[in-house]
Amino acid sequence: MPRILIAEDEHRIAAFLERGLRAAGYATTVVTDGRAVATWARDTVFDLLLLDLGLPGMDGLEVLVELRRGGQRLPVIVLTARDAVPDRVAGLEGGADDYVTSRSRSTSCSPASGRACVTTVARRPCSCVLAMSLSIYALAARWSVTA
Repeated sequence: MPRILIAEDEHRIAAFLERGLRAAGYATTVVTDGRAVATWARDTVFDLLLLDLGLPGMDGLEVLVELRRGGQRLPVIVLTARDAVPDRVAGLEGGADDYVTSRSRSTSCSPASGRACVTTVARRPCSCVLAMSLSIYALAARWSVTA
């Protein structure tokens, strides 16, 4: 069963993601502090990290940069309320495989750029990442409608 690490400090959002992903057949672990996320991601095998940027203890972008500098190749999808272009650029340049915002009415991939996002995630070594990414897009679409 694919394992997803959910890095989210808002209980309502974490519970929503966990419930949806478990219903889709994924094993999940929720961690609410940035430093703890970095430790879990280094010390435990996961197939995907869903990373909020506004975490206590250590900002999600700092977590991402630390993991990439340490050679961690865990696929990461940033799932955040930060929707400004500079935030997206920083997340993607910091090593995120995708960047999904809650404030938009859709995911970060438009139909025109969707193929590029899917291709980026599909290049990862774990073949299940593509399916997980598509599940995340579906959840994010529901999340942005209910948020």
